[in-house]
Amino acid sequence: MAGVKRKQSEPTKDVGDKKKRVRPTAAVAAKSAKPAKPAKKKQPSSEEMIESDTTESDTGFYGTSAQDGAAGDASDSDVSMDSDNEDGGVKIGEGKKTESKKPADGGDKGAGGTNSREAHQKQKQLAKERKLAKPNGDDIHRSKKIWERLRIKSAVPKAERQELLTELFGIITGRVQDFVFKHDSTRVIQTALKYGTPDQRKMIGTELKGTYKSLAESRYAKFLVGKILVGGDEETREMVISEFYGSIKRMINNPEASWILDDIYRGMATKKQKAIMLQEWYGPEFALFKSKKGEADDTTLASILEKTPEKRKPIMNHLRGLINQLIQKKMTGFTMLHDAMLQYFLNTKPGTEEATEFLELIKGDDEGDLLKNLAFTKNGARVVALALAYGTAKDRKNILKAYKNNIEIMAYDQWAHQVLLAALDVVDDTVLTSKLIYPELLNTTSSMEVQQEKLLNLALDKGGRIVLLYPLSGAAKWLFPTVEDRALLDEIHEIRKETSKKDPEVRRKEIVRTYSPTLLNVIAADPSVLAQSSFGCQFIQETLLSAEGDKTEAVNAVAALAAGDTGSEGHLSQSSHAGRMLKILATGGHFDPQTKQLKPVDPPLNFHNALYAHIKDRLVEWATGPSSFTVVAMVEADGFESKDKVLKALKKEKAKLEKAAEGSESQKPKDKGEKKKSEKPAPKGNPGSRILLEKLS
Repeated sequence: MAGVKRKQSEPTKDVGDKKKRVRPTAAVAAKSAKPAKPAKKKQPSSEEMIESDTTESDTGFYGTSAQDGAAGDASDSDVSMDSDNEDGGVKIGEGKKTESKKPADGGDKGAGGTNSREAHQKQKQLAKERKLAKPNGDDIHRSKKIWERLRIKSAVPKAERQELLTELFGIITGRVQDFVFKHDSTRVIQTALKYGTPDQRKMIGTELKGTYKSLAESRYAKFLVGKILVGGDEETREMVISEFYGSIKRMINNPEASWILDDIYRGMATKKQKAIMLQEWYGPEFALFKSKKGEADDTTLASILEKTPEKRKPIMNHLRGLINQLIQKKMTGFTMLHDAMLQYFLNTKPGTEEATEFLELIKGDDEGDLLKNLAFTKNGARVVALALAYGTAKDRKNILKAYKNNIEIMAYDQWAHQVLLAALDVVDDTVLTSKLIYPELLNTTSSMEVQQEKLLNLALDKGGRIVLLYPLSGAAKWLFPTVEDRALLDEIHEIRKETSKKDPEVRRKEIVRTYSPTLLNVIAADPSVLAQSSFGCQFIQETLLSAEGDKTEAVNAVAALAAGDTGSEGHLSQSSHAGRMLKILATGGHFDPQTKQLKPVDPPLNFHNALYAHIKDRLVEWATGPSSFTVVAMVEADGFESKDKVLKALKKEKAKLEKAAEGSESQKPKDKGEKKKSEKPAPKGNPGSRILLEKLS
């Protein structure tokens, strides 16, 4: 069918919203005179009707239009010849252009009356047909439909879920490997692992045997490896992890496999498996031999170097090279890297070129990402602590600057707080540590309400309170919940004997002096919330005994908490931890377990005198109640001005003391069967009341 030839128009130029004709230049006229090279015309837009699928243009023939190509190949019969066609455009045979109309459904219609929505539907249908035509297409399609139902647990009843799982395992059994390497079908296997029985999960793990390295390196299937390990038994985990032996170096450098490998190393591998994986960092020979044996004879680099000292140089060079490679790639968050760095650092001699270069490697990260990541793992925190201990004053300053604006997060972390403790113990410039740590930790530039909130959160947190109380209490056993903290501090204290010039006690007092005013001001403002918990009472007690500065307001604020009716609900005297705090404060010092004597603070706290002013009207109630040892401590304390008044008042109420000392029937222990012959009967009555009776006599 012959197309309708378009008339070539003269060149135009835009003038506002109208187009003004201009006279063609001689060059344009000469060029247009040549029939072989007519002026190039603009290709018709998608809204214009193409008169023929091979419409002649000034530059040749267009062929099929872009819209026709999107909908499929259009023939001449696809173009409507009906004069009533509502699509508008140029009608074939008339050579006349009319205004284009929009179809009623809002889509742009092209040749043959096919709008863009219908074209899109055809494309989807073709894509679906192509997927179904692939191997296992029907099974994958059905399994994805089952996954759509199973993935929303709350929307599927238990009975229906079981039926769907039975059907799903019927599809995937024997063909698990066909599903795992695509982003959509691998989710099907993950769902099967989630809801399957232990035997079904083991079946999936066994079918994938031999492919786990490839799965770990896959963009989508790597998550499946983690789910298999989490839901698998010990045998399955050993099967999966053993496939990685010999390829650790390659996998740790792979952008996909590195993270799943480190997750396995950190959270699932046994101590033996970790040793095998880490030893591959020491050289190619360890990767080859250990992958065959499947075991590690030596667990540490030190034992390997001791057994084969002639291999020290190549092993250390290989280990340092791999560490440096990951650091340069900014892959510094791996626990395996931190463990390898610790092994390297522990086997360098302080002051040697190896040790100096390693310290420069740690400090060399301008953005500080390496130091920040190291602080939040067990062995990484130890690396930083040792770097602080062995480093020069300049090294310590540069390391600490990397943690600016991260101090609060570190204080709460299980391992990062060790870095702060090491800094407090080894940095001689106490002005630096005091300005860096405590102003950020306590937000000293903010209002009192903000400071109270910050301090309360720290004091009541099991880890956060360590950095707060360590300068006040020292390495007290009750302060450190783990053995690792005390072991690291012992190690640091030995190193600082050679690397730090300042006396440890002088350093501690200088640090305490800088942040004591903030602690005392917060307690003086309102200690009531702190006194409601055991940790809060310990914080008040240690601050009042060990802080430096004027404590008068803080002492009076804490003593005032004891006022009021002791029988009322929530009163301080009814709390065991509050009673213990008041007793220790009343004695005026710490008890030294080594000398078995009390070490009073200097200057004296005089808490007993402040407390007596608030409890003197209810002295007998305190002496016969749960916190009776508070009164005992007051009477026994040196410098208590009202000792005679207390004893005189108690003597008048001696009968009540005797009754409390003997105990009532309700206080007697209940009979729980026959007691062992060696078991002594539990004492009854109030022990504090008995001690006070002895003092009266």
